[in-house]
Amino acid sequence: MTQGWRVQAPVVAVVALGGGTGAAARYAAALWWPARSGGFPWTTFWVNVAGCAAMGVLMVAVTEVWDVHRLVRPFLGTGVLGGFTTFSTYAADIRALLADGHPGTGLAYLAATPLAALTAVWLASWAARRTLKRRRIPG
Repeated sequence: MTQGWRVQAPVVAVVALGGGTGAAARYAAALWWPARSGGFPWTTFWVNVAGCAAMGVLMVAVTEVWDVHRLVRPFLGTGVLGGFTTFSTYAADIRALLADGHPGTGLAYLAATPLAALTAVWLASWAARRTLKRRRIPG
């Protein structure tokens, strides 16, 4: 086994574990709040917005505030939140809405999702910086 693989294997393992966890949470959200055919895909929209907001808080916390184990960021960021958010479903939803004769809904979703997701990550990062930096314990 090479030295590189020994270093990377734990990262791959935590990303896989986190990805499965995040994807299961997204699936549970879809079961709990199923999308109506031809309607605005609210579940996918809010999953992506919430995941982006969580990413904003997480990145501030693990890069600017706390010293964490090297596997925390890949587990939570790439794994859990990467598995939870679903921009592939976003694209498939847009295609289905357009193909099924709902161009207004499809175009609204096309514009609203990235705008809301980017706003969520920005606001969450800003709020996390304001809140968490006050609590920083000098290392």
